[in-house]
Amino acid sequence: MELATCTYQEFTPDMGAPIRTTAGHPRFPLGYELAGHARLITPTRELLGQNLPQDAYEFSYRRILNGHGIDRIYSELAGLAARNGGARLVLLCFDRLNQLKPVDAWCHRLHFAKWWLEQTGEEIPELGAQPSTPPPALF
Repeated sequence: MELATCTYQEFTPDMGAPIRTTAGHPRFPLGYELAGHARLITPTRELLGQNLPQDAYEFSYRRILNGHGIDRIYSELAGLAARNGGARLVLLCFDRLNQLKPVDAWCHRLHFAKWWLEQTGEEIPELGAQPSTPPPALF
């Protein structure tokens, strides 16, 4: 099973099967149809409503992932892949990393990719624009 991450806005159909990982559905028109919803890796509305700093958010999000467990999450994603003819699943959310300040360039899809790597040894590439790095300091 092949996985990648991206934003709703940057996704193009040649990337794979677009999979929703957000609590809400996009409220803007998509130029494609979503191929499924990965519910077990979707952050809860309660977590989103807490407006936590990154470290606290990641801790809480990992508790959700660990609560579901790698086996259930893998099974859900494998089912989505099977329903999409084995296409690469592109896990989508709203946050455009290149439009965030470098210190804030994170979202749940990157935390999920890190967790997945730790659980499976498999990397999940980001297909969207990467955060810009600040210019080097002279002093």
